[in-house]
Amino acid sequence: MAVWYLSEHPTSRHLLPQGRCTSHLLLTRLRIEGSGLALLAEEDSEIMVVAPFFPEYRPFTESNGGHLVVVPADTDAFQIDLDQVERRLTPRTQAIIINSPNNPSGAVYGRETLCRLGRLLEQRSAEYGHPIYIIADEPYRELVYDGAEVTFIPKLYANTIVCYSYSKSMSLPGERIGYACVTDEAEDSHELLLAISGASRSMGHVCAPSTMQQMLARCVKLRPDVEAYDRNRRTLYDALAEYGYKCVKPKGAFYLFVEAPGGDAKEFAARAMRKDLLVVPGNDFGCPGHFRLSTCVSHDMIKRSLPIFRELAEEMQA
Repeated sequence: MAVWYLSEHPTSRHLLPQGRCTSHLLLTRLRIEGSGLALLAEEDSEIMVVAPFFPEYRPFTESNGGHLVVVPADTDAFQIDLDQVERRLTPRTQAIIINSPNNPSGAVYGRETLCRLGRLLEQRSAEYGHPIYIIADEPYRELVYDGAEVTFIPKLYANTIVCYSYSKSMSLPGERIGYACVTDEAEDSHELLLAISGASRSMGHVCAPSTMQQMLARCVKLRPDVEAYDRNRRTLYDALAEYGYKCVKPKGAFYLFVEAPGGDAKEFAARAMRKDLLVVPGNDFGCPGHFRLSTCVSHDMIKRSLPIFRELAEEMQA
């Protein structure tokens, strides 16, 4: 149903070659990267992820007996430290998850970094005798700022599984519909897509709900109001910088990932909660000492939060 309309999506020039869309896409209602991880995370296999990362990657990996290997965060820029990646690659490595724009940091990984990552994985795949896949988790692809460009990874590295969710681009968090895409150039591409479909079924999903498919068919041309997100991002970032908080300015998604004053993110979150301000400690994101803020709220709520952030900064500095 809706798969026939996906050629209207702005990324279709990359991932929907003419005449191929139905054979390259799996439409689903689940977070599709969970299906990819369930497929690739065999007993004692390793899935690599770059911190900070979405916490659900861990149970997706470990549910099939796999091991999540964490690359430490580059807290100066939240880019990929390729030396750290190289040190952690082993013959058991099946895939590396690349989430750009990133949840929770808002970082957008640079094209040159991704090119170098692709060359490294090609070398190690040849050495180990099996492909190391990139799972490109891209639900925030359209939500970018300051002229940032989200690189389409399959153009750089063939063995890539693209995972996309419309819940973010259509500003419908919690309403799940998306797809997995595997291009012809990926090794064993047809079998890989069939295996992802089987993994989805094993997780309790058969077909995307028809109502959501009908919605997608009618709304796929719509774009998110990026200016509203950007206004919140700029307002909150500028205020926090003025109050003395340290934060890498995000180039995408709708989060800020802020260094916790005093270094204890859980303690800071508890202090904030007592003032009716909710922040998420970065511990489960693989980056303790930071906390995540979401800017997908009204601008009025952003403004109402600012005096509380100022109070907290003053308390921590006292």
